Amino acid sequence: MRINENTFLFGCKVVLVPYERHHVPEYHKWMQSEELQELTASEPLSLEEEYAMQLAWRQDLDKCTFIILDADLYQKSGEPTQYGREKEAMVGDVNLFFNEQGEKHVAEIEIMIAESSARGRGLGKEALLSMMRYGVEALGLTKITAKIGFSNAPSLAMFNKLGFVEVSRSDMFKEVTLEMVVDDQAKALIQTGTAGYKLQAKPGPS
Repeated sequence: MRINENTFLFGCKVVLVPYERHHVPEYHKWMQSEELQELTASEPLSLEEEYAMQLAWRQDLDKCTFIILDADLYQKSGEPTQYGREKEAMVGDVNLFFNEQGEKHVAEIEIMIAESSARGRGLGKEALLSMMRYGVEALGLTKITAKIGFSNAPSLAMFNKLGFVEVSRSDMFKEVTLEMVVDDQAKALIQTGTAGYKLQAKPGPS
């Protein structure tokens, strides 16, 4: 989605940056993991296919993607270039999918923390809430859904704590569908969880 191609979202623990070509090799390496393939219901792609997918996602009006950076690694990086600092700090990605035809105020959210060293430190929660805040304030979302595998206990627990409620489950796909209606209570929760949230223009290459 081109609307976020020049947008950085800064938080206390994470920085969200638009998915660019220079992120593809690291992303491709992540997706060779059978664990991540299972968690994301994905098939492995060749590197060339991954580059094509990144370009397609950038142009897709129904998909908004950010790469998640560890804010500490990003801010303390000794890499001399902007691209180098981003690549050194990559830990996962977060996406919004506008799957309901003709409905631009409802989106499905998906998050992946690919680096095991980044798990259990609150980065996923802040990245998720930051994306939700961006979706509400910049994209006008009024409802957010999520589909999570039965076996993904950490994600199910996190979404439940954030106020998502189960609306259906599929034994065929072994997943639960959750949703959050973005009312005043939800907005307050999102804002409380993103106290360090700042939206800035993408820095120029260095």
